[in-house]
This record gives sequence, structure tokens and C-alpha cells, in this order.
Amino acid sequence: MIFNSIIWDVSPILIEIGPFAIRWYSILFALGFIIGYFIVKRIYIKENVPVSELDSLTIYTVIGGLLGARLGHCLFYDWAYFSQNPLEIFLPFSFNPEFHFTGYQGLASHGGAIGIIIAMILFKNKSTKKNFFWLIDRVAIPTGFAGALIRIGNLMNSEIYGHQTDLPWGFVFVQNGDTYASHPTQIYEAVFYVITSIVLLRLYKVRRFREADGFLLGVFFIMVFTSRFFIEFIKENQVDFENSMFLNMGQILSIPVVLVGLYLVLRPFIFQKKQTKTSDINESV
Repeated sequence: MIFNSIIWDVSPILIEIGPFAIRWYSILFALGFIIGYFIVKRIYIKENVPVSELDSLTIYTVIGGLLGARLGHCLFYDWAYFSQNPLEIFLPFSFNPEFHFTGYQGLASHGGAIGIIIAMILFKNKSTKKNFFWLIDRVAIPTGFAGALIRIGNLMNSEIYGHQTDLPWGFVFVQNGDTYASHPTQIYEAVFYVITSIVLLRLYKVRRFREADGFLLGVFFIMVFTSRFFIEFIKENQVDFENSMFLNMGQILSIPVVLVGLYLVLRPFIFQKKQTKTSDINESV
């Protein structure tokens, strides 16, 4: 069966200096934000918005996304441990069983989405005259590319993969001691995330979608978290308590996000129809 599979034996560490290591995951995580920066920069230039705002926006997005993703993982997936080791939530070190450098291992995409939304609210109130939805709709456009790079980072870490499979594109994760092939769900998710950003770029070119507040964010929520919901069915559970659940934590958290996405997609057009009907009534009177 191994001969019909892909043998994956890649070290997660790119460079190691003493106790410190630079991981592929960290590089890909940073690259995602860099790509997002240049895509949003082009949008700012296209819409004649001061590019000087972009540096502050990037800082807010990075900090909000990282803190949100970290807190999301700690609260939703491993609170039993982190409630006893609270410093490890924010510090890239572990003190158990002894002090060692870990980096930020454990980030949750749902928490990252919440963190970025909060960061956008703070940025909007302090640093820009644009409304909240104008801002976050445009930030959503390249986020799929960033999410895809993060999932490739998970692949480099040989983590967050799927159930055993006989399919020829199954990966044997040698670093984990596996001798059987598993679904490379990191790649599945990365593909859907890239498709999401491509769709958003296309929708952005259509004026009525571009100017409908919250529409692009709604499409992002629907596409990313619907794909996440279904891929979770073939993904190994991340924590033991999920083994007794019909839907795992990732799926449970995805449902309300998809519902919010549906609301955001439909809201501008429903609201527009109501306004049109009101105008027609007023004119008839």
C-alpha cells in the first residue's frame, strides 16, 4: 500500500540555532500576511485610499489574527492544560516538564477570524474614515491565500491530517512514525482556501458586489467554513474529548460562522429590496 502513496518525510525545521528553531510553518505564516499586504495595497491604490494606512492595518491584522488564533486554540481545544499553565498561552516557551522553546504551536482558525474582526473594529475607530464593512470586505479577499499557506505549514509539520486512506495521493507521515497513508487534508483545505480568494477577487470586480457592505466577507465565511465543516469528517480529531462527539469542535464552531456568512450575503439585497418597496409606496402616495 505504501508504494501507491506519497512518502512524506520532511523536517518541520528550516534552520536550527541552539535551542531556537525557524520552522517552515512560521515562514509560511509570515508569507501569508505579506501576500495579503500587497493585494490589499493594490486595492487601496485602485480606490484612491491613502496607502499610508496600510502599515497600521497590517500590524492590527497580524496581532489580532495571531492572538485570536492562539486564544481560540487554548480555549476551545486545550483549556484543561492552559488553565494550569496560563503563561504558555502568550509565551513561545513551555515550562512542562522543563523550560524549552516551542514557538506558538496551536492556532485555531475560528479564533483567528474573531481576532481579526476585533482588530478591524479597533483599527476602524482609530485609524481610518472607511466604514467597518468596507475595510473587512477587502481584508477578506487575500485571507484565503494566507489560510492556504498556513495549511501548507501544517503539512510541513506533519500535523492536522486525515483518516487512513487507500487513495494514491495519500501521504505517509514518516515524521510521526506512520506506516500507512492518510488523507492530506491540509492540501484539501489549502485548495479550497485558494479557490475562495480567487472567487473573491472576481466578485470584487463587480461593482454591486464590491459596494454591498459585508457581501465579500459573507462569501468568505460560507466558502471557507463550509469546506472546513465537510473536510472535518475525514480528519483525525485534534483532541481526545472530540472522540465522543458526533460533530467535532471545528464543525461546531463552523456552523454559526456559515450562518453569519449567509446573513451577510443576503442582507444587502434584502435591505435594498425593502428600500425599493418603501420608495414605490411613497411615490404612489
